[in-house]
Amino acid sequence: MKIGFLEIELEEGKVKFNDQNLNALEKKDKPKKVTPFFAEFVKDQSELHEELAQVDAIIIPADNILDLLIVDIEKVEIRLARAENDAEQKLLQTALEKLENEIPLCDAGFNPEEEVIILSAAPFSIKPVIQIEGSENSEELIAKVLEKAGYMFFYTTGPSESHAWLVKKGSDIITCAAKIHSDLARGFIKGDVVSFNDYLECHSFNECKTKGVARVVDRDYIVQPNEIIEIRFNV
Repeated sequence: MKIGFLEIELEEGKVKFNDQNLNALEKKDKPKKVTPFFAEFVKDQSELHEELAQVDAIIIPADNILDLLIVDIEKVEIRLARAENDAEQKLLQTALEKLENEIPLCDAGFNPEEEVIILSAAPFSIKPVIQIEGSENSEELIAKVLEKAGYMFFYTTGPSESHAWLVKKGSDIITCAAKIHSDLARGFIKGDVVSFNDYLECHSFNECKTKGVARVVDRDYIVQPNEIIEIRFNV
């Protein structure tokens, strides 16, 4: 995940997220390998804000939010002048009013279909925008971004590796399986899932199954935050 930032003092580059859940899994399972989540901070340095076009979320001081929104106002005004129909014109006009009232488009309440239309103007603030006071450290900023952008972690763990996987909240187990490896999604048979707290109370995943705290789920199962999962597959 790339996180763009402007007008704050922050080091560019990749930062390992200090994931307390992953730390607990490492302590419990003592795996040979641990794979945490890394976020990459990208500083916006150009007048055209070209860097922001490539990031997944944007961090900016709340006092400077207009510096970002003014750019979007110009973009939406240009697109509004070329609107192809009344519906698009009305929607872009609403977007323009939100921006003029210092509301980033991500916070304006547009539904996914409306966002697709607004994206034709390529505004930056349709991405998750995190307004900060300026005193937060890198870990706090990553946590704020993940929450605002609607992401969660699930985990795979055992003696060989403990791994934190980042997905959107509401992802089904097929999506999560594909995150691990495409073969797991392609040959999916069943999934086994256990809550993080239940897993910590058991010696291993197999013990979770024996005790009945692990559940067998089908391909439409929605994975919950921090669950430990295993995939049964055949390709």
